[in-house]
Order: sequence, then structure tokens, then C-alpha cells
Amino acid sequence: MPPMPPRPGPGAQPEKTAIPGVKNLVAVASGKGGVGKTTVAVNLAIALERMGAAVGLLDADVYGPNVPLMLGTEEQPQAISEKQILPVGAYGLKLISMGLLNPGDKPMIWRGPMLHSVMQQFLRSVVWGDLDYLIVDLPPGTGDVQLSLIQTVSLTGAVLVTTPSAVALQDVRKAVEMFRQVNVDVLGIVENMGYFACPHCQERVDIFGHGEGRKLADLYGVPLLGEIEIDPQIRIGGDSGKPVAALGENAPGARSIYAMARAVVARVTEVSAAGAGPRVEIS
Repeated sequence: MPPMPPRPGPGAQPEKTAIPGVKNLVAVASGKGGVGKTTVAVNLAIALERMGAAVGLLDADVYGPNVPLMLGTEEQPQAISEKQILPVGAYGLKLISMGLLNPGDKPMIWRGPMLHSVMQQFLRSVVWGDLDYLIVDLPPGTGDVQLSLIQTVSLTGAVLVTTPSAVALQDVRKAVEMFRQVNVDVLGIVENMGYFACPHCQERVDIFGHGEGRKLADLYGVPLLGEIEIDPQIRIGGDSGKPVAALGENAPGARSIYAMARAVVARVTEVSAAGAGPRVEIS
């Protein structure tokens, strides 16, 4: 297991503040794009809501805000004052996304300070109300948006999404190290697109390999939160704005998602019980 970074000394920045009314702030991150991070974030949020929790979803992937498409909404958030924005409702979730504020194909060409400003608005100006979980879908990598989030609020922890391929695993290691260097708990690893069950013979086919997500979790001493299969219904649900998690636990492709959601709940409970909030030092 890699050594833990040292605790910040007396000159470190103070512990970051929580968002009023939000009990748990969970980031969903990945080392690279194309591993299904947003699919995991959307279905995790819906599964938690179907399990009885009050859930918000913050789409922080400002360069590729795909959450509105996956949730089938184009509704724009409403400003009720200069400093208050009402989130959009979708599938029982409270949602905010740059894709709702900047619809269409126009790209976002922003530098770090502008990204920091929009993150602060999403976190502080949106009227989230009382939430058990606020799920934050981060952009891939280890850039400005991730650091802005960490600098702004105390995260309960981060869920890292990967596929079994060597390239994805190499990049997710960097993401794990980033969160550890800033003393944010890594809740665990989700291995997405882990296997394919043949619809004819039911034989399991490991298209991208198998077991690498568990090896990575063991290496860093964190849980493997779930193995999500390759299922056409998961892709169809995302493309059509009807996520499989919204169809219930027994829907095709949804069972492994609900198992992952329960593992996330258990891990959040464990981290919260330990009472060790993240201590952040960023130069």
C-alpha cells in the first residue's frame, strides 16, 4: 500500500466548510475519459434516491456536461435572487449543470479562474435544501475543477471509476494519488464495463480484462465498490434519457448498479463514523 502523505502542519489552511443542509458530498472521478464516469454518477444518484435518500447531482464536467442528456432534461435553472439559483428536478434528483445554462454545441473555452468561479456558484448559490447526498460528477483527470472543488468544500470522499484496461488503470492511479495528497478519502474503486454476459449462452466474456480493479483497490487499501457489466440497456438508457437505475433494481443492467450504491452508502457511513474530515493543504 502506498505511504500516506503527511498531515498538514500548523500553517496549513483550515478545514473547508460544508454546504448547509448537505450531509454527504461525494465526488465521482476518473483518471481519463471514456470509462463511463458520468454513467456511474447518474445511475448512482438515482439508485440512492430510489433507496430513500434525498439526492442532488452537480454536473461539474463543464467541458463535457452530458448529465442533462442522460437525464432527459433541457429545463433551465431559475434565479430567484442575485445569489440564489433553483436547481432543476429530474428523476427525483436536484440537478445543476453547465449543459442547462449553455445548451447546444457551443464549446466552453475557460481558464482556471473562471472554472473556480462557476464551481463556487454551483456549490454556494444553488438552493440545494436538505440532502443526504450531493453527488458531483467531475471532469476526467486531475485539473482545475477538481482542485477548485477541494479548495471550496469538505468532501466526504471520492469514488474512482475505471475500466479493467491497463491504460485506464494507469490514469486512475494518478487520480487516487491526487485525492490522497490533499487528504480526501478515497471511498473506493468502481470497475465499469468489467464484463459482458452473452445473451445466448450467458457465458461471461471479459472484453477489457478482469480483476485489475480489485488489484488496484487492494494496492491502495480501499474497497472495490462494484463491478458494472457491459449491458446494452445501460448505454441505451443514457442515450435516451432513461437511466437503467430509474427502472428499478431488477431491470436489465441495474442490479450491479444498486449493489454499488449500497457499497457506497456503507463506505460513507464508515468514513463518517471515523469522524476524520479531510484536511486540505494546497499551495
